[in-house]
Amino acid sequence: MAKLVPADELATYIGAKLGPSEWLHIDQDRIDAFADVTLDHQFIHIDPEAAAKTEFGSTIAHGFLTLSLLSYLCSELTLMPEHLAIGINYGFDSVRFVQPVVVDSWIRAHVSVLDVNNKGQGRYLIKNSVTVEIKGQEKPALVAEWLGMGIVNP
Repeated sequence: MAKLVPADELATYIGAKLGPSEWLHIDQDRIDAFADVTLDHQFIHIDPEAAAKTEFGSTIAHGFLTLSLLSYLCSELTLMPEHLAIGINYGFDSVRFVQPVVVDSWIRAHVSVLDVNNKGQGRYLIKNSVTVEIKGQEKPALVAEWLGMGIVNP
């Protein structure tokens, strides 16, 4: 669940660093399940023998798998206004897949609040910078600017 703060205090969090999240293990079962759901069975994701012959040396997670895990990884790191009726994924201003997540890696998220915009009628648009770190790696898996809309009860 997002951290709920008084709506009139949301803007005071601009620049705040939230997190990191807990570490999450990315194993082959998770990668295979994502391949099945998305019908993306490219060998680099699901064939350990063929993937071992690539520059990565093993299978890698789909970039979209890592992106989709932001909902879980950031669930306790994001801010929303108190008296929240609903929080909505409002999309991304940018997403970059910086480095692949090889099988059996551990990832976690870091969040920084970039902007808060009171859209009126109890709607607050919050822009976060999100970085997904790979344990033991210098470069992150991804960086994104993610928008969330918090709508409060009247």
